[in-house]
Amino acid sequence: MRENFHGDLARLGEQLGGMCRLAAESMRQANRALLTADLPLAEQVLTADDELDRAREACEEQAQSLLALQAPVAGDLRTILAAVYCAEKIERMGDLAAHVADTARFTHPDHAVPAELEGVFTEMGEIAAGMADRVGELILGDAQGGYAELDETDHAVDALHSRVLAAITNENWTHGVQAASSLALIARFHERFADQTVSVAKRLEFAETGEAPTA
Repeated sequence: MRENFHGDLARLGEQLGGMCRLAAESMRQANRALLTADLPLAEQVLTADDELDRAREACEEQAQSLLALQAPVAGDLRTILAAVYCAEKIERMGDLAAHVADTARFTHPDHAVPAELEGVFTEMGEIAAGMADRVGELILGDAQGGYAELDETDHAVDALHSRVLAAITNENWTHGVQAASSLALIARFHERFADQTVSVAKRLEFAETGEAPTA
């Protein structure tokens, strides 16, 4: 019975890891669509968001089944409750990537990001997607130290977010208020995506150790 139970826990972890891979790829594709005004790619990201929604529901159903049938305690209970929490956060990451893609779709055929900020958004998207990849590794491996690591990486995303805000509020900004507002939102989507990965890493580490980690 316990072997079956831990097998079910392992499958739950694999489901979460798969969600992380989907979220990471969605952010990469959304950012590419944003920077290249690629409408089909943006629509592909929006379709993939539905897949993440279904994956979250599957994780929650699996977790609820384990809670109802196995009555887990201590570490196992933390793991199952963490899975529910993390599935919601990862699904939210997919939503944020979809928001980026939706902006690319809305501005098509124009480019939403002016040339002088393309490098900033490229870097921000790469870091955010990499953070999702790292969360997937933490889910399937050792989560200890993951929170501090991702919290530190999150500072880089925050710095890039600040660079965007500084650029669009500078007196030399020439692209207008509407473009500035759009870019502020896009940068916020990236920043929130990164924040979600930090939240997941924190909960994973707590589930593994029983102690709330500090950065």
